[in-house]
Amino acid sequence: MSENKIFIDSNILICLFDGDSNRKALANSLGNKNYFISTQVVNENVNVCLKKIKLTKAEAFSHGTYLIDNFSLVEITSSTIQSAFYISIKYEYNFWDSLILSSAIGCGCNTIYSEDMQHNQIIENKLTIINPFLT
Repeated sequence: MSENKIFIDSNILICLFDGDSNRKALANSLGNKNYFISTQVVNENVNVCLKKIKLTKAEAFSHGTYLIDNFSLVEITSSTIQSAFYISIKYEYNFWDSLILSSAIGCGCNTIYSEDMQHNQIIENKLTIINPFLT
């Protein structure tokens, strides 16, 4: 049996700031190098911290640093973007979600935790979308 490699979508990690203690605890339990994120996830989290949560720059950038230091970080390449174009057309996800899916597939993950994509959907016979708050 192959190793379960898990990619974490931005919306799961922003739950570190959630008022719901169960959601926050689940997000908190994911902070280690066994989980994968992309540079997009870091950027989206910092942006939400600044724009929606209204953290100071120092606080938002500290969160970004935490993500970089505590997860396996995947960089987005031109191949990732090309794959996202294909995924967006085939599965009808918006480009940004498709870029997340493409990043997960590109680093060999077989599971992605996401709250805003179709739970249990399988992408390209390689990647299963799981909403960890439903399991």
